[in-house]
Order: sequence, then C-alpha cells, then structure tokens
Amino acid sequence: MKVAIYTLGCKVNQYETQAMERELLRRGHELTDFSSAADAYIVNTCSVTAVSDKKSRQMIRRCKKQNPHAVVAACGCYVQTHPEEAAALGVDLIAGSSQRMAFLDLLEQAAAERKPLQLLDDALLRRDFEVLPAGGLASRTRAMLKVEDGCTNFCSYCIIPYARGGVRSLPLQTAVEETEKLRRAGYRELVLTGIEISSYGRDLPGVELIDLIEAVSAAAGEMRLRLGSLEPRTVTEDFCRRASVLPNLCPHFHLSLQSGCDDTLRRMNRKYDTARYRQSVSLLGEWFDRPAITTDLIAGFPGETEEEFAATLQFIRECHFAAMHVFPYSVRPGTKAADMAQLPVSIKERRARIASEAAADMHRSYLQGCIGSVYPVLFEQEKDGYSVGHAPNYMEVAVSAGDYHNRTLPVEITGADGEKLLGKVVEI
Repeated sequence: MKVAIYTLGCKVNQYETQAMERELLRRGHELTDFSSAADAYIVNTCSVTAVSDKKSRQMIRRCKKQNPHAVVAACGCYVQTHPEEAAALGVDLIAGSSQRMAFLDLLEQAAAERKPLQLLDDALLRRDFEVLPAGGLASRTRAMLKVEDGCTNFCSYCIIPYARGGVRSLPLQTAVEETEKLRRAGYRELVLTGIEISSYGRDLPGVELIDLIEAVSAAAGEMRLRLGSLEPRTVTEDFCRRASVLPNLCPHFHLSLQSGCDDTLRRMNRKYDTARYRQSVSLLGEWFDRPAITTDLIAGFPGETEEEFAATLQFIRECHFAAMHVFPYSVRPGTKAADMAQLPVSIKERRARIASEAAADMHRSYLQGCIGSVYPVLFEQEKDGYSVGHAPNYMEVAVSAGDYHNRTLPVEITGADGEKLLGKVVEI
C-alpha cells in the first residue's frame, strides 16, 4: 500500500519516522508525499506544548479530508497523553510513543480488517529500549542515532516524562554496531539524540554518556560526531578532559538553560542554578577552542517579575551564546506550571522579543569572531546560487556554488551576513 508520514516535534520523532520508513519499504510498501493520495497516513505527533497538540489535531483532520477512505494512524506523544481526543477525531489506529514495529504490524492489520485498533501502555512503567534501524532514505550526509529515551526530570512546565516514561538507554555495544553500519553506508556526520541524553546509562551498570561518546567516536572513524541537547550537570572536568581529545567530536554544545534567574529556575523545577550553569560554560571554554555554546530560553514563565527577567538578560549576555532559541512561555495543560498565575500574553511576547534581540546580537558577534578562520565544512545543499553546509561549530557556511555536495572541504571564512558565515573553498 501507499503510505504517507507527517512528523511533528523533536529529533527523536524524526529518527523514529525514518526507522518506520525503512521498515515499510522492507515490507514491500510504497512511500508517498504527505500531500498526495495515500492508502494509509501516519501522523507522528508531538505534545511538548499546547500548540503542538493543536498542530497534531490539524494534521489528523487533513488526512481525513485528503482521502476519507484511507487508514489514518496516529502515534507519538500527543496520542500517548490524549488518546481520547485522537479517537474523537476518527483515527483508525491509535498508538503511543513506543513499540514502533508493533505499530506497523497493526497498521497492516487495520488496512486489511478496517476496524479501529489501539496500542497504548503506561509510559511510566516502561523498562525496555526499542532498537530501531538508523539512517535516513535521502542524502547520506547526516544520520541520527537514538541512544536514549525517556526523562525523569519532571520540570514543572513539561509533560514529556508522562509521554515518554523513564530513562532507557541503547546498549553501548549496540550503539557501536549501529555507528559502524552508518560509517560503512557512507554517512559523513552522526548526531547522538534522545529525549534527555545526559541521563544516558542511568539504567546500565557502570556506563555514562562520556563512555558512549568515546566508544561511538572510535567506531565513527572519519564521520563527524555531534551531540544533542545536554543538561549542565553533564559538563564536568572529567567530561571535558575526555571529550576534548576526540578528533571527530564537533565543538558545539547545546546546554539547556530555560532561565537565567535562580528563582525562576526553582519554579521550573530545574536541577541546577546559574552558578552551576556558569561553571559548565567556563569548563567548555577552557577545554575547547572557541566552542559554540547554544541554548533555549523560555520568556514570561509564570511568576517571572521584571527583576527576574532583567537577571536573565544579564546572565545570557555573560554566557556569550553562539545562538539561542527563545520562546514565549506556552501553557501546557496537565503540568504544574499550568496551574500557576499566568502573565499576560503581551508581556510574554515583549520579553521574548527583547531576549531574541540580545540573542541575535550575540550570534552576530560569534560569527564575526569566526572571520579569518579555516573550517572543514560538510556541504549539504545548493541554495540561491550558493553551496551551503555546516562547520564543526554548527555555524552555517555559504560559498559560491560548486560540486561540493556531501563533501567535507576546507573553507576560509571571509565574512558574515548576520545569520551565516561566508567563505571560499581553500584549494587543496
């Protein structure tokens, strides 16, 4: 049958969609574009915010409109936490955020029998890690490897622990084997991803994230290795000492922040304060040559005063982030923060705008500091007459168009346009 998939949300969802695509092809099915007529539609949903819930519902309704006779299947975090809403939308197959191969079994059954089916469990009782095939179907430039699932941080604004369950880790040897497969398949870069990879190994005896990074780095060979989002607690002297000598580890570290004010962090139920975060930034700066440290920030969290926001602004400027994602706080029903006193939308949006302007200034400053350097750039696409790729620090680099796709070439940085670096390929 013809199957179309639409994916919302994080890199873990993207990874799981790629695995389902590979498995569907292996079973003899045909993949088609989501806007085309299909026999079955899969919506891999997200529930990180109320907006994500809304988008998930919109895509489900779109499936029903495109082909009323098609099987509509929904999986992922929104369906895990709101199965009754998915059922009310007329979804034929409702599944949660695990058991992807069993989900495809039921998809085939739903298509054959034309009766509603469900595959749901209690996420908090999960103990097993489902190993899924790594690698995408299109370009062999960048691959993701899901090494961890679940989260037990229980931040006051987040529903994901209830959607994904506790921490489960990919066995280290399996991660090495999957990495070797990707290297042999010709991928040039590998991204280690998960719901909260800083907790990798919590369920494995004597293993932690840096052990995984070292093992995967050795197996990756010339493949570049990039890390997903980290918690500040991960960055210790030992972590930096061991990570800094790995030749293929990219010096780009996304350190989750959310707020630069200790009082706000406590209301968020984050597991660090600004002093610990500042220590992580300092350690990375000591052990790596001008690393790109990026982060996320929530503006207008419940109870955030003007003084607290001012403290956050001062803190992010002290950290000199290379790039930031800034969001106005969005109420996530079902969380503790949803029951707190909310700020007016106008205040949240104003603070997000001010923080975004500060972030843009820091980004421009970081880019300016790259001018004159030579970086190995992995080229990924052609865009507007340029060949575009990423340096190890994950800054986007554009050069005059050439036959560079999927190649890593030295580029001298000659300028910056405020958003990306500009350069020229060095003759070799």
